[in-house]
Amino acid sequence: MTYLRRKIDEDLLKWKETKSRKPLLLRGARQVGKSSSVRFLGQSFDNFVEVNFEAMPEACKLFEMNLQVEEICRRLGILFNQPIIPGKTLLFLDEVQACPNAIHCLWFFKEQMPELHLIAAGSLLEFAIKQMPSYGVGRITSMYMYPMDFEEFLWAEGKDSWTRAIKEASPSAPLFESLHAQVINSYRIFLIVGGMPASVNAWIETGNFNECINELTDIQESYYDDFNKYAEKVDTVLLRNTLQGVIRQVGRKFMYSNVAGGYNENDVRHALTMLRDAGLIHIVEYTAANGLPLGAEVNPKFFKYIYLDTGLLMRAMSFDQAGVSKLTELILTGSAEEIINKGSVAEMAVGLELLKNSESRRRCFLYYWQNIASGTSSEVDYILGYQGNVLPVEVKAGTSGKMKSLRLFMQKKELSVGLRCSLENFGSLRIETEKGEKEILIIPAYAIGRYGTANKG
Repeated sequence: MTYLRRKIDEDLLKWKETKSRKPLLLRGARQVGKSSSVRFLGQSFDNFVEVNFEAMPEACKLFEMNLQVEEICRRLGILFNQPIIPGKTLLFLDEVQACPNAIHCLWFFKEQMPELHLIAAGSLLEFAIKQMPSYGVGRITSMYMYPMDFEEFLWAEGKDSWTRAIKEASPSAPLFESLHAQVINSYRIFLIVGGMPASVNAWIETGNFNECINELTDIQESYYDDFNKYAEKVDTVLLRNTLQGVIRQVGRKFMYSNVAGGYNENDVRHALTMLRDAGLIHIVEYTAANGLPLGAEVNPKFFKYIYLDTGLLMRAMSFDQAGVSKLTELILTGSAEEIINKGSVAEMAVGLELLKNSESRRRCFLYYWQNIASGTSSEVDYILGYQGNVLPVEVKAGTSGKMKSLRLFMQKKELSVGLRCSLENFGSLRIETEKGEKEILIIPAYAIGRYGTANKG
């Protein structure tokens, strides 16, 4: 499979060139591209040694002998017929959750061989870390990785000039309309293909939705197969039903009672935690949003969840091969809003773009607001911390909408600026309220990622 350029490549290169670097933990769900990105980085080294503990469990024994780091590297070098030389070799410990002792040893590498470039990754890494009293806090660096974002999708399509034009555009200088229309068409395709590298690669190579669906089906099934690895901790049927419950409730307040099987709330809550640890779902928490940090005013009774990828969401909602012709028709006729409205995909896609464009070295959190007073229904889809201020984001699936909730929120919180995220071109609206003039910036859904890196909520 062709390597698809990723934004994290630059972060990994910076880590490589940092003199005071620490061993790196690359964290994220299965099949988001972690191993591929590390292998791509490995091409810039004289030597690259990859140890996959699931494929070669016997290698774990090297970390069970209380050996010094130098001796571990010597034996690994012999085993893989590659010299492990500090400063010249990248040592990659993949699926490291299968060898907890290797995780524990990471901080010894920092102490005993600080010049060695060492990366560890694993799809179920969070589970192993939680079971360890300590794995080297302060001596290890973490990076978080997600599926491909829309800009990376355009890179894969060879449309770098489009990404540059989008970056240069703004509410005061929108894209010219013919380009905007073309970008929207690619964005609609991206929602269906999703950001999983295998699906994107299938689209780039074949342009066939059937091939993408085949890849997404395999990925979905691999997640269900992974549930068997949790069998000693939780009922795998509960995990599957909980994931389906999340998928059915995307964009709405999560209700425990909507999980099939009659499970009690504590069991579902535990399953949700495990799905979050596996990187399959992301929580969107309610915040009162009276100021920053947004996390200081979270109400744990109100929350939503989003799935990790729009392509997987649509696959799970039975957009199967029988429906491919319908999807293609909707895209070609320009009426793909019907797709976007399905299961609140528009709202979920915006949240994912914010996550994917957050700083790779810190865990990102998403927030929303709703008027929780009795008899009210106002809700703002996302609340960001941006340039020291609270910034509300209301998502519209198409190119219209009255934004009553956004206006109400801005008035209640005395905010002067809000965002409308839709399929419209860049622009702005000025509205008069009892407390003065407000500005609503119109940001196309395909460009919302620019607010991810700056989100300090």
